[in-house]
Amino acid sequence: MTHPSDLLNPLLQDLEEYVPIQPFEVLSQELGRSPQRIVKLDANENPYGPPQAILDALAEYPYYHIYPDPEQRALREAISQAYDVPLASIAVGSGTDELLDYLCRMFLTPADGIIDLPPTFGMYSFDAQLAGARVHAVARKADFAVDIEAVTRAVERNADAEEGRIKLLFAASPNNPSGTWLPDADLRALLALPVVVVLDEAYVDFAHRASRMDWVPAHPNLCVLRTFSKALGMAGLRLGYGVFPDWLMPQLWKFKQPYNVNVAASVAGLVGLERREAVAAVVERLRRDRDALYAALQTISFLRPYPSEANFILCQVQGRDAEKVRTRLRAEGILVRYYQKPGLQDCIRISVGRSEQIDLLMAALRTMDDEKA
Repeated sequence: MTHPSDLLNPLLQDLEEYVPIQPFEVLSQELGRSPQRIVKLDANENPYGPPQAILDALAEYPYYHIYPDPEQRALREAISQAYDVPLASIAVGSGTDELLDYLCRMFLTPADGIIDLPPTFGMYSFDAQLAGARVHAVARKADFAVDIEAVTRAVERNADAEEGRIKLLFAASPNNPSGTWLPDADLRALLALPVVVVLDEAYVDFAHRASRMDWVPAHPNLCVLRTFSKALGMAGLRLGYGVFPDWLMPQLWKFKQPYNVNVAASVAGLVGLERREAVAAVVERLRRDRDALYAALQTISFLRPYPSEANFILCQVQGRDAEKVRTRLRAEGILVRYYQKPGLQDCIRISVGRSEQIDLLMAALRTMDDEKA
């Protein structure tokens, strides 16, 4: 008799599991520390959380027993007014992760492919593989800039294929984990290719640059994704949105789950958009703290920090074991992200925290610097 496991989608057999950051309560138990004694700098979260007005609105909202608006009308209208983008071009998701998944499943068959630009956010390749598609990885240059010529060659090699052509290209700006900005000229070069470009702007608020959402009407192969997780401190509420070309929106509405965004996230998003001045003040503080952290990290002999336009800084560990650095910090309740993969050998990524958190981090790093490697 056939075992029920034989009925599973065979794609699962070779799928590499996405490894997320551990939740706070698990970390607290593992480290034997209360959450207040953990310096969490491993997930690019906003250490200040959402504005108090959001917490008040969530506490006062009376209709959690009612299903949410399947079209998220009020939230989409608020996004449209706040950023001057067409209402009809906006779709909202349970985090941008959901929208990434939608795009992959809408465009890709097992014969198709995407362009991934590693090192970058792992969900792009993960979602493509969930759809059974092939991932064409085009490595970034040594300074983490996109290799436009190599991308062009990769797309052209598959342009004439009746089956299995490259359909999607994912680019983050600023990029995670490098903090690198994608220049306008490079984005235009990518948009000239016969693919749909998905521009992930999760960290754009921390860059002293403008969003490219307003590019969408003039570029029918551009989708721009934004999130409430970072600048607005709403990572736990899972809320993101995208601006999509007109021709795609009717198909996206057919594909989207109707109740994908919960009421709490919608309420919080609306209030967050109303409190943009307060959010901007926090963002500016994080920018200043990022620049100060970058300068401080440059004084640690075994670290090579890279310039960043996001709310984190990538560092290459030199002359000692990066994993041991991560483990040593963890033992003191200080959490950073550790990488050991192509393009990120011996690297750690440090999120910008509160000033007292950064003081503890730097004290621990200086102690390690005074010791022998």
